[in-house]
Amino acid sequence: MDIWSKKKRSAVMAKIRSKDTKPEWIVRRYLFLRGYRYRKNVKGLPGTPDIVLRKYGIVIFIHGCFWHGHEVDGHIPHSNSEFWRKKIERNKQRDEWNKGELKKLGWRVMTVWECQLKPAVRQKTLLEIEYHINHTYLERFKPKKVKPYEIEEKEATSMVAEERIGYRK
Repeated sequence: MDIWSKKKRSAVMAKIRSKDTKPEWIVRRYLFLRGYRYRKNVKGLPGTPDIVLRKYGIVIFIHGCFWHGHEVDGHIPHSNSEFWRKKIERNKQRDEWNKGELKKLGWRVMTVWECQLKPAVRQKTLLEIEYHINHTYLERFKPKKVKPYEIEEKEATSMVAEERIGYRK
């Protein structure tokens, strides 16, 4: 049973933001202090990623465990549970579609969950994000293996386009 009236619950839910949340702020601040430059909430990309690191070809989604149905921390409320189950399932499907579209466009997609930014595991998560950014950057510019050019040895006469012509002296 809900502890608040419908009107109060509606007011509380209306105050939940979709941009500039505390988890987003934590990741953005860390990245900026480490020298990474990014764009936030880029509307031209599928799903409007929270952070876009164009130089590195990476987009980062920072998901709330409840709203995006995290298997570890997400839960369905007891009141109006059918509505919430459908809503969260639609959110999951939309997230998967957006990730697929971004991958088709050549982006690497990272998802950071709200529970991964709790104080006990925050530093580890931030270091992992930085590791994946650097690893992806190095992979993009890694020299490709080149097949050595092979020269076939043939007769000297077959190297020219015309027959040998003798010159008069």
